Amino acid sequence: MSEGLATPQMPGDPADARARERRWRGLFRSIGMLPVLIVLGLLVQGLDLWLTGEGRFLSWQNLSIVAQQASINAVLGAGMTFVILTGGIDLSVGSILAASAVAGLLVSQNFGDLGILAALVVGLVIGFANGALIAFLRLPPFIVTLGALTAVRGIARLLGNDTTVFNANLPFAFIGNGALSIAGVASVPWLIIIAFLVIVGAWLILRRTVLGVHIYAVGGNESAARLSGIKVSRVLLFVYGASGLLAGLGGVMQAARLYAANGLQLGQSYELDAIAAVILGGTSFVGGIGSIWGTLIGALIIAVLTNGLILLGVSDVWQYIIKGAVIIGAVALDRYRLRGSART
Repeated sequence: MSEGLATPQMPGDPADARARERRWRGLFRSIGMLPVLIVLGLLVQGLDLWLTGEGRFLSWQNLSIVAQQASINAVLGAGMTFVILTGGIDLSVGSILAASAVAGLLVSQNFGDLGILAALVVGLVIGFANGALIAFLRLPPFIVTLGALTAVRGIARLLGNDTTVFNANLPFAFIGNGALSIAGVASVPWLIIIAFLVIVGAWLILRRTVLGVHIYAVGGNESAARLSGIKVSRVLLFVYGASGLLAGLGGVMQAARLYAANGLQLGQSYELDAIAAVILGGTSFVGGIGSIWGTLIGALIIAVLTNGLILLGVSDVWQYIIKGAVIIGAVALDRYRLRGSART
């Protein structure tokens, strides 16, 4: 056989088997959890049709409700995606959302639309504080944000004097309850529009900017990223600042829905839903792997699950148990994605 010809692979060749496995893994990553979302929706529709004879889940009205329910989690999940891509975690987003919502409502009572700015600033400042402690003092993200979860919850309660803050004349209430009319034919709720714009903006940052490349690099190997000249501290400051800012935006959206905010209860467990959405969407806990569109799918899965359990009459107790099982399943799925790779 001449030297210029490649040796043909025999059937059952290990190299061929590895190539097929890589192709399957690539296909699995590309489609992500979309099939799960579709199957889950059809399952809820079928169970509702069987139990009630109505099949309410796939109605246009209910699907709009599901999308709105997913919107705030998608916004929080976008910020959480930035953080987890660097190998970190942000457990404080629910508390930041509550503090931002309370601050926004308080400012809106006297200064109208400036309440939006106040909420965003509160979220951004707390996010930067988390990032500074992690980036410059090298404190573990889990410990920093766990402490912030409690401390910021206390700040939210202090801001509202430990009561529920109301504003019946909230000037930006249209964000939570209004819709944009499209050519007089259809209307899209502002919550959905905002969430979609946030997802698109996050995608542009991650896939079309040098900063996005640096975020993936830090998550892939922080030491190597630092040696290659990447300012790791600036990247970490950005991702936690972005997470705080988007949690502040979530506070605006939630306040606009309810016309009210309570520092004690608002936003509780939102961080768990955001983490579950990110991991379900394919972003790895070890960092460096993931996509923002996957996070959107993950947020929709959480919303479909919540909405479906309510439609089927499942009690709150079992809803918590099932959601917890989903989070554990998401982590198990993350381990499966990494199986056989160099970073398991």
